[in-house]
Amino acid sequence: MADYDAHAADYDLWSADTIDDVQWYVSLARDAGEPIVELAIGTGRVAIPIARETGKRVVGIDRSAAMLAVGREKAGDLPIEFREGDMRDFSVEEPVDLVICPGRSLMHCRTWAEKRSVFEHVAAALRPGGRFAWNVFAYSPFVAVANEGTRQTRGESWLEVRGAPPDNRIDLIHRGGVIPLWWMTRAEQEGLIDVAGLELEALYGGCHREPYDETTYEMVWLARKAA
Repeated sequence: MADYDAHAADYDLWSADTIDDVQWYVSLARDAGEPIVELAIGTGRVAIPIARETGKRVVGIDRSAAMLAVGREKAGDLPIEFREGDMRDFSVEEPVDLVICPGRSLMHCRTWAEKRSVFEHVAAALRPGGRFAWNVFAYSPFVAVANEGTRQTRGESWLEVRGAPPDNRIDLIHRGGVIPLWWMTRAEQEGLIDVAGLELEALYGGCHREPYDETTYEMVWLARKAA
């Protein structure tokens, strides 16, 4: 069972205030041909606004059948395909202009090999000049200490944060199980861009193109396949 299957019923409750990245990805989709490919589409938090605001088709890939089922119901007649699959091993019928991985979803990959596989499959899916966009947390020991052991509740749902420093991991514990996230460094992601044969276009400190500096808690990346 995928980590998010047990979290599917209340995922939208917890992601309702995660909106800062949506218009960033919508803006990228406006400049791209269709279909847009989204990795870890989940319940369609980003794909639904893309399809609604641009009218473009989205192909979304996710391991969680339960999350996909929620997304299909929410999307209705919008041009979105919720496809069960693994972002570490996916393919598309024809090369595309844009692949996105919102919501810090790359942090679900633990090992270098898993992350490299994602980037290599993305590179294979892009046409020359195509772009890959994603965002992840920038690690802060100050934030990690402040959040350690905290619990939030929303309705009958709760979420607890636990760090596992020896594994470079943070666990989101909820009533249905545990969702692990592995921190990614700037150097690691630059290496992944390089080994996949992509080129760095931009690194921002937020989804409004803020500069990336030592005060930043977010890394927003844009890479391009050579034309």
